[in-house]
Amino acid sequence: MTDDVDRGLLIQAEAAYDLVLGDPARYGPAVAELVRRARERDDREALVVALRAQAWFERSRLANRRARALLDEAVSAAADLPVRMGEALVTRSAVNQELGRIDAAVRDLDRAAGLVDAAGRPDLDLKRASLLHNIGRLAEAAAVYRGILDSTAPADVRVRAANNLGLIESLRGRSGPALAHLAEATALAPAVGPAFVAVVAHNRALVLAQCGRLAESVEVFTAAEQLFLDAELPLGEHLGEHAEVLADLRLLPEARELSQRAADELEHHDVPLMAAEARLRVAQIDLLRDEPVPAIASAAQARALFRAHRRSAWTARATVVIAQARLAAGTADRTDLAACRRAGRTLTEQGHAAAAVDAHLTAGRVAVAVGSPAVAERAWQAAQAAARRGPVLVRLKGELAAALAARLDGDDDGVLGRSRAGLGDLARHRDALASAELRALAAGHGVELGVLGLDVLLRRGSPAQVLEWMERTRAASLLRAQPPAPDAVRDDRAALALLQSEVAEARRAPDGRLAELTARQAELEARIRRATWQVRGAGAGAGRVTLAQIRARLDGRVLVAYGRGSADRLVAVVVDGRRSRLVDLCPLSDVRDERDALQFALHRLALGARRPAAARASAEHALARLRALLVEPLRVPADGPLVVVPVGELHRLPWSALHAGPVSVAPSASTWVRAVDRAAPPPDEAPLLVAGPGLPGASKEVELLAGAYAHPTVLDGAQAGVDAVATALGTAALAHLACHGLLRADNPVFSGLQLADGLLTVHELDLRGIAPHRLVLAACDSAADVNVAGDELLGFVSALLGRGTAGLVASVVTVSDVESVDLMTALHAGLRGGASLPAALHAARAGLDRDDPAQFVNWCAFTAYGAG
Repeated sequence: MTDDVDRGLLIQAEAAYDLVLGDPARYGPAVAELVRRARERDDREALVVALRAQAWFERSRLANRRARALLDEAVSAAADLPVRMGEALVTRSAVNQELGRIDAAVRDLDRAAGLVDAAGRPDLDLKRASLLHNIGRLAEAAAVYRGILDSTAPADVRVRAANNLGLIESLRGRSGPALAHLAEATALAPAVGPAFVAVVAHNRALVLAQCGRLAESVEVFTAAEQLFLDAELPLGEHLGEHAEVLADLRLLPEARELSQRAADELEHHDVPLMAAEARLRVAQIDLLRDEPVPAIASAAQARALFRAHRRSAWTARATVVIAQARLAAGTADRTDLAACRRAGRTLTEQGHAAAAVDAHLTAGRVAVAVGSPAVAERAWQAAQAAARRGPVLVRLKGELAAALAARLDGDDDGVLGRSRAGLGDLARHRDALASAELRALAAGHGVELGVLGLDVLLRRGSPAQVLEWMERTRAASLLRAQPPAPDAVRDDRAALALLQSEVAEARRAPDGRLAELTARQAELEARIRRATWQVRGAGAGAGRVTLAQIRARLDGRVLVAYGRGSADRLVAVVVDGRRSRLVDLCPLSDVRDERDALQFALHRLALGARRPAAARASAEHALARLRALLVEPLRVPADGPLVVVPVGELHRLPWSALHAGPVSVAPSASTWVRAVDRAAPPPDEAPLLVAGPGLPGASKEVELLAGAYAHPTVLDGAQAGVDAVATALGTAALAHLACHGLLRADNPVFSGLQLADGLLTVHELDLRGIAPHRLVLAACDSAADVNVAGDELLGFVSALLGRGTAGLVASVVTVSDVESVDLMTALHAGLRGGASLPAALHAARAGLDRDDPAQFVNWCAFTAYGAG
């Protein structure tokens, strides 16, 4: 340039480029004016620099085609400015990569290599390493990144090199170096700008997840999302990788929603590489949700894009997902086997350790399906070897592969050993999670290992060994209580309580606001849940009990623990004071049919069926069939006390109606033993009595019960609000709540009891650490905990027993406005006489008029849990 004015424009353009790199939202919009002025003055050098800055701004908004057009102009304008042309080519190479134009990116870098000066060399090296990274040549890329970090490269180049090197080390399964490089990038990023701070935080969250630190990862992802919003960066890639972490936590509905949002956003923009990754995540989550057909379609779409962009590692990943989905759909063949084996080799060669484990594991499954056991065994051995140094969930897959290989060899000891090792890894993973919800969902990772071990023990093990294995694989989330709720959600919890009352009012008197209110409610619930997901666990909780410990507490009772083998056939272990027995029962499908018929008949009776005799006959028939399937083969004393530990869907059965003696139900034998060990309160305890709104019999019930005690605490009408009831429950030895119950199968931790000003939810009870010693829930559906994979439960019963409640009575049947005054007054008479909850409920049920449809429903509906 020949004059100070023109030189000043170039300086402004150079400064603008540096500023746009770090904070595109703030400085990008002003660059268009610099481009206009440079054109107006015919200042080609300033124009090239300004166009490069404007292109980077467009790239930050995912408008890569617009960015490419600006850089094409910059390259043309720099025809006789070699250094500036080299800089523009380097930037264009990055945009071409994101457009999937790998050959064009390579040509740009090759041309730029002979043009850039020493100052531009680090950025050229970074872009070349990034290209190698994207096409799967990780070792070469890592070497270049290390060279940059050992040099005096500018801060923006160094932060990207440290960030990308951390990602590569994580893919290789090296968590320590990965986090060290991300820490270096985190320290450098603030000096460059908020865009770098957001991206590095996001990648740190991703690496924490890949290292197995999932709760911490969710916390950092949440913070990173706000950083993206503050920097006004698109959220597509962030949402997609956050969805991957939620899927590892088995939060599948949330993961599916985020992954679909990410795919939609990225496919709308000019970033086919990211869009393909997002589409593959959608497929993976669909597969976890047992939806193989849409998974095949999404994964095939992603694989086509990866192939077009020569991304061999990602092509291999998509190939594995397609094979997994075809296997689930029953259509896998030898073509899938060959493709999976090639994918495993590719992923191993390119250093994608965790993905290679998936490929080998899948190849083994397909090999068995197509009749190639020798190939399966080699694949599973490769999976085990690749998983050894991975994070906990990857190691668990390695143990699964080894257990499957041992089963193929007929090595029962090997199956048991590997299954124990894998479930041990899962226990350590679960103990790192504070949220009861996440601990319950985590059991889904170990379902197959649990079934493999149980099948071996059912063939050759003793009843004691079978029972010990059942205890290993059920209700483990209840063995440790969750810490109190984070202060961060206190305001959200208060707002949710108010909103719940508005939603209830809108349902009673529709005014057009229900959709808006329920959307706000869902948003608040999600925020509250996320806050608990981020809390880290405090380590191992209480251990499982032994058969000797169970037998020592039976005191004349018989304990029956039900289990389910791989063919969905039910078995039971029967334990009395002298011995234990293993009883083969029936297919689960037989029980499921009768359970559904019973619940439908009871629901009709509760609502006042027009043909009560037919409904009653249907209910009696279903009860008789369930007794014949589940109780009579056990050969237990007909009227003796029974402790039932159900499995899976059996939790929804009305067990009190299936056995003539007193019945208590528990999620696991360990939970029951803990309940027995809690000291019984004195018989003259002063109860808390609560009447909720909308039940005509509730106030009458509470009034009658209050008259039977010397010093009851009564909350009725407006006094029975959420906060007042929750506070009183926190110190109650005996509590009785007569109110509506609301089951949320979509979000079970927000199932609730309707009080005067809103819902007292499972989540609120758990977060406050509330566990009255004994509790009577005279509410419909209050015992309908939701069963999740791995024989874990989410609901009132599990939350209260896990927190320390010794016993409770609740309804397992979905009915409306159960009039339970007679049953409840008789129940409390038994409690005042010193009886346990199971014994008092049994005596109270015996006094009901079963010819009355409502009384018959009550006789069936209520069950005692625990041992209080």
